[in-house]
Order: sequence, then C-alpha cells, then structure tokens
Amino acid sequence: MLLADAAASEALGARLAAAVLPGDVITLSGPLGAGKTSIARGLLAALGLEGEAPSPTFAIVQPYEPPETRLPVMHVDLYRIEHVEEIDELGLDEGRGESLLLIEWPERAPGRWPDALALSLDFAPDSGRRLTAIVPSAWEGRWSLK
Repeated sequence: MLLADAAASEALGARLAAAVLPGDVITLSGPLGAGKTSIARGLLAALGLEGEAPSPTFAIVQPYEPPETRLPVMHVDLYRIEHVEEIDELGLDEGRGESLLLIEWPERAPGRWPDALALSLDFAPDSGRRLTAIVPSAWEGRWSLK
C-alpha cells in the first residue's frame, strides 16, 4: 500500500482504530521519519485523544486511559532501548491484557510479539511511503490493506 503523505498515514491509523481490541499488539517498523508516529497519532485521535499525541521517544511508554481514549493504550517507542532485557522493566506484558500495545521500533525486541499486526514503512520514490503488513490470524477479517 502506498501512503502519499502524513495525512494518509494518520487516516490509516484512524482505520486501525475501528478494528482494535484490548490485548492487541500493533508494531510499527521503519527508518526515522518514515511515518510511524503519524500512524500512531491517527489511531490515538480516532480513539478519542484530544490534541496531538506526543512521541514517546524519551518517556519510552506513554499510557492512555479512558475517558481520554475509548480503551487503554500503551504507546511504546523502543528506539532508546539498548538491551532487550530492559523491556521487561516496562510492564508491557502486565498491561497487555487490558490495553492495546502500539509499539514503535519493535526490531529492538525481535520475536517478542509474534501475534502482532506488524506494519512496516519505507520511503517510496515519489516522497510517499510504502506500507507492508504481516496480518496474524487474530486480525483476519478485522483489517486488511485494501
């Protein structure tokens, strides 16, 4: 799928918001500036967040709870994680049952979320973005790239 600009990335996030459930994991991979946070912002806005969602780059985990969003969300940015063991200290496994985990830079923890909807962004030649997805069985029928 091609995303023409940041607005298209945010619109994709809004489409995802219509399909998410507590316990879901969505991973967002791609180089710096590819649009991972734009997708996250669109999803969070569609879940009810007012204002622009901050990037969790420095906080690492930015939690959202109802009524701020319609369901609990843990927006995670693993960019600054140096050792995979550090992830255990973030409380993601404990929070997953009730929350949507939205994880940027999942390659810092390879294989950790095999059941995630795995979205990968890359730069397209026309200054847009190319999105590819690995859709696990839990997501079949809920979302597609169409």
